Amino acid sequence: MDHRVPRRSRWAYVFGSATLFALVLQVVTGITLAMVYTPSPAAGYESVQRLSAPGSVTAFVRALHYFGASLMVVMAGIHMIRVYLMAAYKYPREVQWLSGVVLLLLTLAMAFTGQVIRWDGNGYWSLVVGAEQAARAPVIGPWLARFLLGGDTPGVDTLPHLYALHALWLPAGLLGLVALHVGLVLRNGISEPPVPGRPVDVRTYKRDYRALVQRDGVPFWPDAAWRDAVFGSLMILLVSVLAWRLGPPLLSGPPDPSVVAVDPKPDWYLLWYFTVLALWPYGITNVMLIAAPTLGILALLALPLLRPAGERAPSRRPWALGIVGVCVAVIASLTAVGLREPWLPALDAPALPAATVHSRDPAVWRGAALWHTESCEACHRIGGLGGQRGPELSTVGARLNADQLTLRIQNGGRGMPAYAGVLSTQQLTDLVAFLHSRQ
Repeated sequence: MDHRVPRRSRWAYVFGSATLFALVLQVVTGITLAMVYTPSPAAGYESVQRLSAPGSVTAFVRALHYFGASLMVVMAGIHMIRVYLMAAYKYPREVQWLSGVVLLLLTLAMAFTGQVIRWDGNGYWSLVVGAEQAARAPVIGPWLARFLLGGDTPGVDTLPHLYALHALWLPAGLLGLVALHVGLVLRNGISEPPVPGRPVDVRTYKRDYRALVQRDGVPFWPDAAWRDAVFGSLMILLVSVLAWRLGPPLLSGPPDPSVVAVDPKPDWYLLWYFTVLALWPYGITNVMLIAAPTLGILALLALPLLRPAGERAPSRRPWALGIVGVCVAVIASLTAVGLREPWLPALDAPALPAATVHSRDPAVWRGAALWHTESCEACHRIGGLGGQRGPELSTVGARLNADQLTLRIQNGGRGMPAYAGVLSTQQLTDLVAFLHSRQ
């Protein structure tokens, strides 16, 4: 209680404690759910379905656990951004940063395994896709895939294996690293707000820091702790309101290996990575899947080792501001795209209204009817209607002539089936007439 912190360490410093609040919530709700969850392939889905009964206490607890996971990921991410921008990873807090990076990775692993052990169709196929992607890693890929599945293929041991990871091993590692992280914070102190022109000097920093907190520091309790308590409590209240109003995430149906018409996707905080895999050209997927994350993690781990001293103020480190800005913008944009899933055919797209057919030619009208009966609008948009998997065709007649359109339709292309032999000569002529009218 007599631990002193810099006086100017105010609201920007609350996100680490908020992450700890979220962890406590996850532990409490996770233990509660474990009392009613059955980690077996035969009963796993039914047990989640049972504890998700509308209006039940267990449904509220499951919703708390779901939104608590979101809170923990978001708070951990913001905390890491704050530490990076203030260069609080520099001497003598290098190990704090390293443990924080591993904590973030364990948090994401907890999030993924938590989604999978719902054991619905989405969870099952997310596991299969995850194992297939892990198998692409050089040398250790097959081992990683077997480790995820608990065997060579999903079987009777898979769910108990994942449950043990999610409920025992990962939390044990998480709590152990949290203890190390907090212990180092108490030992090294909370980093003071950076001042331009006052760089970290390894030879004098500890002496200068001790003098600062003795001269201008305040006791952590209650002078600083009240902000952590207020913000953490507000975040728990927000999670509670969301859980009460929105309830737990819906299940997608029981896991069935024979049902392949499933669109497995992760929870929203991992959706940006899923979007990269969905949109990136297949030929370089391995680079994005394996090399990019590996290099990113290595860069985070190397950061305090390569830059243990020097300026801490963001105004003197414009590259840090730029990197954070670009990363946040990219992740937000990819998440927004992932929520829309433009790479999926819009099978429920409506037929084009008559007002969009700009011709009195009977062939054009017959082609417009074929556009709908052949489900062309599932992948292509005209006049703002249809899917986005393929190119926009509202003005395709201005780009391609009739012969070019005929070749495209007959031969198909990447992701588009060939219609030679599917459409009659008359149907092909009508469809080309319709598309060529789109000027």
